[in-house]
Amino acid sequence: MLLLRSLAFNVAFIAWTAIVAIGCLPALMLPRGATFAVSRLWARGVLALLAALVGLRHEVRGADRLPNGPVIYAVKHQSAWETIAFSLLIPRFAGVYKRELLRIPIYGWYMWRAAMIPIDRSAGAGALRKMVRKARAVAAEGRPIVVMPEGTRVAPGAHRRYHSGVAALYLDLGLPVVPVALNSGYFWGRRAFVKQPGTIVFALLEPIAPGLGRKEFMGLLQKRIEEAAEALAQEARAQLGDDGP
Repeated sequence: MLLLRSLAFNVAFIAWTAIVAIGCLPALMLPRGATFAVSRLWARGVLALLAALVGLRHEVRGADRLPNGPVIYAVKHQSAWETIAFSLLIPRFAGVYKRELLRIPIYGWYMWRAAMIPIDRSAGAGALRKMVRKARAVAAEGRPIVVMPEGTRVAPGAHRRYHSGVAALYLDLGLPVVPVALNSGYFWGRRAFVKQPGTIVFALLEPIAPGLGRKEFMGLLQKRIEEAAEALAQEARAQLGDDGP
């Protein structure tokens, strides 16, 4: 039954994505707010399909902790789920993404129009400087910035080195950083066809105020995210029992 429900979702997901992406192409010629509206429409539809066909929902915790004004969200990246949900959970965000994604037809056009922050990982320190300059312009508009400190999706329970890009943004922009932990990878695994029913938790943790040194900031960020992620992993395993990944 779970296989059939996942099949139904995957088919509906592809169909819905094609309908929205192609049907809303004229929005790319309108002010940027239209692109944000399209992304919210798409994300709302995908999450509704997940709930209806798979039984997968989500819960946001810690929204009361958010400081006023623009912030940097440092997000534990486990699944495609959060890249979809960002449009609803963090409105008008600008994400730091690898530059290659801009070359994808249609998808890349929407990313470009939404003024995301591309980074060329092969360009070394020069890429980091360009990323920071772009982020400054985004912050000046009052938009939140989303960065994945590990740089890629990481399977639940696995750990990767936190990259220096998040520290460069923190030190240069002088904005608070909101660590974010989640357990999405237990329900929608990387390259996993089958999606598991349950409740994903998207946890906004205590913000880190500007003013720390690089080493202190990176240590505190990783500690908060990893400790919270482990607690959320226990919740996910309890939901899934022996059927989880």
